[in-house]
Amino acid sequence: MPSRGRHQSTSKECQRIIRKIEALDGVIGVIIGQSYGGKSLGKQSRTGTVKVQRIEDGGLKAATQSSKGLQELFIRTESGHEHAIAAKIAELS
Repeated sequence: MPSRGRHQSTSKECQRIIRKIEALDGVIGVIIGQSYGGKSLGKQSRTGTVKVQRIEDGGLKAATQSSKGLQELFIRTESGHEHAIAAKIAELS
C-alpha cells in the first residue's frame, strides 16, 4: 500500500524502514504525517530510526528521524496486533 498523508516525501533511509514496517504481519499501511525540522529523537538516533510513541485505536503513533528532522508516522494495524507490531518495530530500529 502506498504511503499517504499530507507529506508523502521522506529521506531514503526512512523510506527503507517504512517499507520494512509495511511488510510486517498485521500492518495495513503507513501514513506519513507532519515534519518538524531541526528536532531529533535523541543523541543515539540516526536517520531512519523509528520510535513508537503510543498505541491508538486502529494503529500506532510513531516518529522517525529523517535527514532534516522528525517526521510523524501513523502505522495502521489490524485490530489486536498493536503490541506485537510495536515490539517488532523496536527490534527494527
